[in-house]
Amino acid sequence: MARMTTSELRGYQQICGPNGAMMVVACDQRGGMRTLLASEPADQAAISDATLGETKSDIVKYLANQASCVLLDPICAVPKVVDDGVLARDVALLVGLDASGFDKTPEGYRLSRLVPGIDARRVRELGGTGGKIMVYLRADRVGANRHNIEILQRCIADFAREDLLLVVEFLTYDLPGESREDYAAKVPELVIEGTRICLDCGAKVLKLPYPGTPEACAAVSHLAGSVPWAVLSAGVDHTTFLAQVETAMRNGASGVIAGRALWKDCISLDRGEQARRLANVAVPRLREIQAVIARYAASPAQAA
Repeated sequence: MARMTTSELRGYQQICGPNGAMMVVACDQRGGMRTLLASEPADQAAISDATLGETKSDIVKYLANQASCVLLDPICAVPKVVDDGVLARDVALLVGLDASGFDKTPEGYRLSRLVPGIDARRVRELGGTGGKIMVYLRADRVGANRHNIEILQRCIADFAREDLLLVVEFLTYDLPGESREDYAAKVPELVIEGTRICLDCGAKVLKLPYPGTPEACAAVSHLAGSVPWAVLSAGVDHTTFLAQVETAMRNGASGVIAGRALWKDCISLDRGEQARRLANVAVPRLREIQAVIARYAASPAQAA
C-alpha cells in the first residue's frame, strides 16, 4: 500500500477540514457545466471558456470558500481565481488534469484524455495544493483499461517525482447493449475492483463513485486500508447524496468531493441570480453535508 510522503501528507491535511475529513467542492467540469447553463447544443457551444471562468469564480466566491478545498480546471478557472483574489487564502486548491470528454473504441470502451501541458510542475506553478486525475475504468473488462491505466501510472509517477499530492478518481460506465438493470447490479463490484486497480497503480488518495451499498463501502475501506477515499456526487440530487454520504462515512470513507449535487441547479448566465442561489441554496446544502461528515469524522471508529 502506497503511503504519503511528508509533503503529500501536508497537502492532504490542507484539503481536509479541521476535523481531518475532506470536504472539497468540485467544479472542474466544462462540457457538463455548459449543458446546465443552456439547453440547446448551439447555445452550449456559444458559451466561452471565459464565461465558464466567471461561473466558476462565483462558485468559489459564494460556495467553495465555505469548504476546505476546491477542485478546478486549468482551462477556465486557474490561475484566474488565484490571480483575481477570489479564492480564500485558507481554502486549498486541487487542479484537474483530465480533459473534458473521452474517446471511444469500437467496443465502446472509454479512453480518457489529459489537458495538454498540465503536469505536476505546472500544477505547482498554478498555485495548486495538489492535482486530480480522473480515468474511466471497467474492471470486469481487461481490454478496456490498458490505455487508462497507463495514464494513471504516468501521472502518479510524475507527481511522485515532484513530491506533490495527487487525488486519483475513476468513473465506471455502461457498455453498448448493457441494460440499466444489468449495469446497476455490477456497480458495487466495479467500484471495488476499480479501487483495486488504482491502489495497484500507487494511488494515495482516492475520489470514488458511491459504491452502491453499505457492504460495498465497507469492502472499499477494507481494501484501501490507510489510503483515504472521498465519495463523489455524480450529479445525483442533494437528498440522495446526503444519504450516500451518511452510508459512505459510516463505513469508512474519509470525506466528500462533490460538485453538481451542490450547485447544478444554482448556476445561471444571470450572474445576479447565480450569486443568490449559490448563497441561499448551495451553501445550506454544503452545511448539511459538513454536518454529516462531522458526526463520523469525530467518532472513534473514523479516527481509527
